[in-house]
Amino acid sequence: MTAPTLNGTRYPQPVDALLPAARALDLPEGQPLPSRNRLMREFRIGAPKADDLLARLKAEHAQRTRTEQIRAALIARGALLPLDTAPAEPASVPLDYAEPIGPHPAPAPVAPEHTPPTDPAPTDLVEITPAEKVEQATGVGHPNTPSPPKPAKSAVVWPVVLLALPAFVAIWSGWVGLGGLTGFGVVHPLPGIWDSFSINSAITLPIGVETYGAYALYVWLSGRVPDLARRFAKWSAIASLLVGALGQVAYHLLVAAGVTSAPWWITTAVACLPVGVLGMGAALAHLVRTHD
Repeated sequence: MTAPTLNGTRYPQPVDALLPAARALDLPEGQPLPSRNRLMREFRIGAPKADDLLARLKAEHAQRTRTEQIRAALIARGALLPLDTAPAEPASVPLDYAEPIGPHPAPAPVAPEHTPPTDPAPTDLVEITPAEKVEQATGVGHPNTPSPPKPAKSAVVWPVVLLALPAFVAIWSGWVGLGGLTGFGVVHPLPGIWDSFSINSAITLPIGVETYGAYALYVWLSGRVPDLARRFAKWSAIASLLVGALGQVAYHLLVAAGVTSAPWWITTAVACLPVGVLGMGAALAHLVRTHD
């Protein structure tokens, strides 16, 4: 059996010569392109040449599809008429309303428009050097040009640490002394586990009250939290600082009066401070993370 002829020869044909015949293949309905196996079978070619031929057919199909999409979009916008739509013929004017045939009057003379004289093109153009371009861009060499603003530097915070050291010593000693007058003292928090470990529970007063006051003050002034959290931090920070000041005043008055045991109402207020600080700290932590 001999191979079918194409273009009058039985020798292998190049892809360019096979392309028209591949376009003319009879394909089933719904199949835009032939398969590689059919190209190999129809034209007796190998797989590489069939792949090349199929790639060209795919490129032509994609270009044709793109053209049809653009044409459909133009037709939908009214910028182009469909192929089967003939242009409308202009309506003929009835003879009854047609203009009479006769000589047309001569048009009235139109006065020429006055065009202002244009300035001649300057012939003495000055070339700007690269250095002058840099001066114009940066303002260097022009005394009236405002200089760009310098970035603002943040204030240093180390003086706050220096100021806080003596306050820390005074506050710490005052709270620990008041805790001793109100029943706070050395406890063993791990009995049976670490019997020798002991801690003075009076240190919970300065750590809790003053630390919460400083943190609430930071949350209040940071401006990076919801409004509800900022308001809570504001009033709780003020309350914490007032309680700290009253605690210092109470301790120094009791020591100056020679009192070795604080009255019951001072003891009650000081004993409730750790619980109050725990509640305010938990509430502030929740409010900081909410977005309602």
